[in-house]
This record gives sequence, structure tokens and C-alpha cells, in this order.
Amino acid sequence: MSESSENARDRALEHIETLLVAISVRSLPHRVGSLLDAKLTLKQLKALTSLADTQSRTLTSLAADFDVSLPTMSGILDKLVQRGLIERAANLEDQRSRHLRLTPLGHAVIGEIVAPEPHLGSEIVAGMDTRELEALEVGLSAVNRELRRVTEEG
Repeated sequence: MSESSENARDRALEHIETLLVAISVRSLPHRVGSLLDAKLTLKQLKALTSLADTQSRTLTSLAADFDVSLPTMSGILDKLVQRGLIERAANLEDQRSRHLRLTPLGHAVIGEIVAPEPHLGSEIVAGMDTRELEALEVGLSAVNRELRRVTEEG
């Protein structure tokens, strides 16, 4: 790589870092507001996010992940069930256990709280031309690829 292209790459990386900070700062009120509106404890939020990336979990597996007792985990989940955010479904293979999964409301709450940042709603992308949208698509695809690689390696 030539010195000029290396300098251009360094400038681009610095500018991207600055933009990411600026975007995060501008997005923070939305993210914090959504979290505060949900009125969830940190353990409830962790339980919801643990259920968001899977079809279902059991009380035992969640308690083990959280390193808490079954009664403690059950209490956390009871509050989420009462709020309609998760449901307990019968386990057809073992009638003694229940599968836990997010309800549609639970999915909506998680989607609002952990929405991708920056949130690229129609009001944001409306001012972008096709060339900019295509460049954004390429950039986000590369970020997704590298995140997947780092996650799989780690």
C-alpha cells in the first residue's frame, strides 16, 4: 500500500470513528428513553435479551447462565410473564419443565430497546441519493461480515 493510500485510509478510519461517536451521541436520547419507558430491571432486561436470540429456553438454562438459584430466576420471569413479555409453554418432551419464549409484545419491547443504532428510519434515509444508499449498504455489509467473523472466532 502506498503512503498516500495509507494516509487516506487512516483519515477515513479517523473520520468514521468521529462519525460513530456523533451518531451514538445523537441516538442516546432515543435509546435511553426506550429503556426507561420499558421500566425493566437489569436482570429482567438480561432475561429478555437472552430469550430474544433463541426460539425458547428453560428456567434451568437461564438460571445457570445468570448464576442464580431457580427460585430467583423464577421470580424474575414471573414479573415478565405478568407484564405479557414472555410466556411459559408446555414442554412436550418433559411435562415437568416449561419452555420460555418472548411474546409478540416482548419482541416489540426488545426491538425498541436494542434497535440498531443509528436507527435508519425513513426520515433519515429520505435525504440520501441512490449512490449514498448503495455506499451505506456496502459499508454496513462489511461491518456485518467483520462482526460475524469476530464473533465466530471469539
